[in-house]
Amino acid sequence: MKIGITCYPTYGGSGVVATELGIELAASGHEVHFITYSQPFRLTGREEGIFYHEVPVSNYPLFDFPPYSLALASRMCDVADYYKLDLLHVHYAIPHAISAFLAREMLAKRGLHIPIVTTLHGTDITLVGADQSYLPITRFGIEESDGVTAISEYLKRRTLEEFRVQAEIAVIPNFVNCDVYEPLKPEVREAARARFAPANEPLLVHLSNFRPVKRAPDAVLIFAEIVKHTPAHLLLIGDGPDRSVVEWLAKRHKIQDRVHFLGKQNSVSELLPLADLMLMPSELESFGLASLEAMACRVPAIATNVGGIPELIDHGINGLLYEVGDVESMAKGALDLLESPARLDAMATAARQTAQTRFCAHKIIPLYEKFYDDVLERAGKPAARS
Repeated sequence: MKIGITCYPTYGGSGVVATELGIELAASGHEVHFITYSQPFRLTGREEGIFYHEVPVSNYPLFDFPPYSLALASRMCDVADYYKLDLLHVHYAIPHAISAFLAREMLAKRGLHIPIVTTLHGTDITLVGADQSYLPITRFGIEESDGVTAISEYLKRRTLEEFRVQAEIAVIPNFVNCDVYEPLKPEVREAARARFAPANEPLLVHLSNFRPVKRAPDAVLIFAEIVKHTPAHLLLIGDGPDRSVVEWLAKRHKIQDRVHFLGKQNSVSELLPLADLMLMPSELESFGLASLEAMACRVPAIATNVGGIPELIDHGINGLLYEVGDVESMAKGALDLLESPARLDAMATAARQTAQTRFCAHKIIPLYEKFYDDVLERAGKPAARS
């Protein structure tokens, strides 16, 4: 099958999922074409079966803002035609679903029909799409798609309630490659971990794009409470608008020597297994991909009981859930685990088992392949399997 994928190629959940999906599809023998304004950051450019097509955007003096959505539609059309793609799979509704719709209409004028699959990831529905300026066109993009998926039951429910779309929405959850995201051998873990913390001191981790919705400052406040009771260290992976606030808080609480800012990292699978606990105090998560990646590495999460997170984390079994902003309770929960090695070990084992039994790539990728087949069959265009 020849599949065109469009996503935001920057550091964020939707781009990560789209890129990992493309990598897994290519590994399964499909031909994958990424159509974006820059190469997705998790691609090396050396993956077999993956091709990248840049979207050039002209900046004429007439335009206050470069018309990216139009340039994207034009590039989608040309790539789909030239490489004879079977379908376009766009991640994040705005503007990708609209660009794909325009590309499909242009292709129809050439006698070609290319179905569109749209995957909803979260803020395209809960934040951007819910804005009255974008709600009508977001609804239009969803309803004009030939197939729509959402990454959680929560997001599906929220989309149906707020947009009142008639389109059917299939839930295909996020996934993780359990052979890449896995625990390290004890001797390897110990040696790598020594860069950040002594063997007898806990190491916690927070991974995000440091946008306000992720509440990265809360991760530092939780950690500040923890170190009042036990020496510990915190890894902060990622970057974004709230980083300066986080740095200021670390200095204010005099813990900057215990907080390690690593910035954006391509190989987070090498860092997550070093931690004992993940901190994910988000305002809202439609799924919680960072937690899943940590769980696959045998690192349970202290997270918030919002959005799709309860579909991933069972409180007290493979992680702990708290109300948004309840820094004290989250810190206490973390301390209780750190002071009970047997309980922490059992929770870490359950976290890994959850990833393996429910969310490994080899379980989820076939769901996408089946969905593609169904969309193509409805469109009267069965794809040739590689």
